[in-house]
Order: sequence, then C-alpha cells, then structure tokens
Amino acid sequence: MTQTGEMVFHPRPGAGAAREWTFPAPERSVLGNGLAVLRVDRPGQKVVAVELVLDSPLAAEPTECEGVATIMARAFTEGTDRMGAEEFAAELESCGATIDTDADHPGVRVALDVPASRLERALGLLADAVRAPAFPAGEVDRLVRQRLDEIVHEMASPPRRAAFALNATLFDDAVRLSRPRAGTAESVARVDRAAVWDFFIAHVRPQTATLVVVGDFAGVDVTGVLERTIGTWSASPAEPSRPGPVVADDHARVVIVHRPGSVQTQLLVGRIGPGREDASWPALTIGTYCLGGTLTSRLDRVLREEKGYTYGVRAANQSLPNGSLLAIHGSVETDVTGPAVADLVTVLRTLAAEGLTDGERDAAVQSIVGVAPLKYVTPRAVCDSLADMAAERLPDGYLPELYLKLADVATKDAAEAATRGFDPARLVAVLVGDADKIREPLEALDLGPVTVVE
Repeated sequence: MTQTGEMVFHPRPGAGAAREWTFPAPERSVLGNGLAVLRVDRPGQKVVAVELVLDSPLAAEPTECEGVATIMARAFTEGTDRMGAEEFAAELESCGATIDTDADHPGVRVALDVPASRLERALGLLADAVRAPAFPAGEVDRLVRQRLDEIVHEMASPPRRAAFALNATLFDDAVRLSRPRAGTAESVARVDRAAVWDFFIAHVRPQTATLVVVGDFAGVDVTGVLERTIGTWSASPAEPSRPGPVVADDHARVVIVHRPGSVQTQLLVGRIGPGREDASWPALTIGTYCLGGTLTSRLDRVLREEKGYTYGVRAANQSLPNGSLLAIHGSVETDVTGPAVADLVTVLRTLAAEGLTDGERDAAVQSIVGVAPLKYVTPRAVCDSLADMAAERLPDGYLPELYLKLADVATKDAAEAATRGFDPARLVAVLVGDADKIREPLEALDLGPVTVVE
C-alpha cells in the first residue's frame, strides 16, 4: 500500500523450473566391529535419523514362544548394565532424542532421532541398549502382559482378524508368515526373561547388522563418533540368516470369519506375487496403484463413487522376505457384501480385458515418482526406506534405480503386471462379518469353496 492509501498489486510469483531428483545414494562403510554403515549427508537437516537393522528374523523365533522378538525389541530401552530404565529414559530425554523399536519378519529395527549436536551422546545410549541390555525380569513380565492385552484388542479388530485369517489360509503352516507377527496369546504367555536373553545372544550382533545414518553432518566426524559409540559393541561372529522359501497355496477360495450381528464386512483379498528384485516389480507397482492406490483409482471409482458400497478400497503390493503379498482391502455394509465382491471381480476382469489408459498410468507415475521429492524431504523418511532395503538385502543403489524404472513403465506393462498379479482365479478372499447373512451371496458368486471359521 502506498502513502496515499492506494493498493498496489504485484504479479503472482510463477513456479520455478522443475529440478531433477533422484533418491540419494548412500555411502557404505564398515566399522571395526564389523557393523555395516549406510550414510547419507543431508545439508540443512539438523535432526539426524538413525536406524539399526538387526538380523534377527521372526522365522528364528522358537515356535513355543513366538513373539519373543517383539518383547526383546521393546525391552531394549528398559535399562542396561550401566543404568536402569528410568535413568535411561531421562538420559534419552536430556539429549532431545527418541528411540522406537519394531520387530518384523526380516528382523528387529531400532530407530533413533536426535539433534545433530547431541548425536554422539544419543548413539552411546543406543550402543548400550544393544550391547548390554539388562532385560529386567519384572519389565519383561510387564511387556508380556501389555502384549497380551494388545492381542485381546487385535482379535476384536476386523482388519486385524482378516489379516490373521488370510495369512493362516494362504501360507503353509510350517512358514512363520502364517502366524501373527507378534505372536499368539499362547506363545507370548510363555515368553520370560530367559527366552528374551537367549534370543538376544543368538541373533543380535554387529557383524550381521546394518546401521543407517541420515542428516546434516557438517563439522561432525561421523566415523569417529560411530567408532566411539556403536563401534564398541561386540559379540561372537555368526553367519547371516538365510530367508527360507515362502510356501503358499493361492488357489481361489473364500473364508468367512464369523462375526455375528456385524453391520459391516471387512474384506481382504490376497495372493503371493513377485518380490522387489523381480524385473516386473516397477510395472506391478504402477499397475497396483492404478487399480487401488488412491481415491481416483479403479476400485474406488466403481465401489465408492458409482455404487456407494464403501468409504474406500485399496490395493497394495507388500514386500515379503521372499516375494510379496498382493492384497485388496476395505469394508462394505453387510447387506451389499455379495454385490460389492462381484463388482470387485468385475473390475479385475475388465482390467484384464481392456488394460489401462495412458491417463491412469501417468497419474500413477506422478503420484509415486513426481511426489517422491516431498516424500523424502526428511531424514527419517530416507532412513526408513534405506533400512527397508538393508533388511531385504537389496543393493545400495536399488532405490535410485527403482525410481528411474518407475518413471519409464509403459501403460501396457503396468496393465499386464496388475492383471497377472490380481488374477481372480488365484485370489484368496477373507471376509470378516456375519456369516449367516453373507455366506449365501458369496457362494452364488462361484469364487471357490466357501469356509466359515469362528
């Protein structure tokens, strides 16, 4: 506004030229204790993301106490040989740091976020947590009770019940994937301090682990900091684990998990597909997104927008230690369960008959590749993805190459990959709902034998 009170309008700023982007390639090194390190320098990012990937797969858990890896992961922050649980938490807080842990099929992950100025101090705490955890019996028992309470809630959750039932139906009983990731009530109840300690001694060691570090390292001797902290961790050497084959039976069939009186039906349809290392993975990723990756994808356009059966249906290709799980999931009202499943199958058959449009392919590439620079703006996002690659033992340059391949996927290839992956003749359908109301309509669709379980 001028001194005379006149409003001055300036031209709206235009968008700048798009800059070329690629996923950052990490720098690999090995510490003196054998710990592999993947490092990515991100100038301007003053919070450093760290993730320790441990080669302690769920398949290595003793069958009688499955869930022990989850309890071990949670117990890492419950004290060490140098300090108790409360002191450890106070030290972590004084660093402005957080530690989160998780146990999944490839192994246990320990994630640390800390300001760069306090990196060494926080890494010292992380090192103590995996070098000499106390695993106090009382704390282990508390974590077991907490996990047992969680299982009660999980069994009341239709999405979780559907996932448990699909895994139990799809995978061979001998495969760890067939059972709940964090154990059953029976197996978790058997976990005690001795079981946690035995699993720790057998499967937690630097020589088979990988540490990912991402952040602004200006003025920081990263190698020196790592050697003085996590580099002091030692253990007896061992060979890396070898993921076993995924034995599954994905011939078409329907399983209904009976939930009397349910007003909705939870739907989960799945089968086994190729893994990240397969040449078809980029095309499958684009094709899956076109099928059910967003609100404008085919499944939502039909089941949500046209028919009003659901608030949303999604499709995904989830990587496994060997191969992947291809899945479609969502919920519908009980009374329209049969028509909704019929229309879902029709969408898949139409895809096989007509393919995808270039517009669908372009929208998928833009959503996955075009938005990637925003997705990976934080060190934590970069760190998590690199940790995924380390856990799956993929090459360090896998992600940069993947994004280049995703951008070049042809419409025809995406359609063919999705058609092969989501073939109705190979899909196992699990529905959690009122079997008395939905069984007959599902049997009429002739999607394979229908079984009801409690």
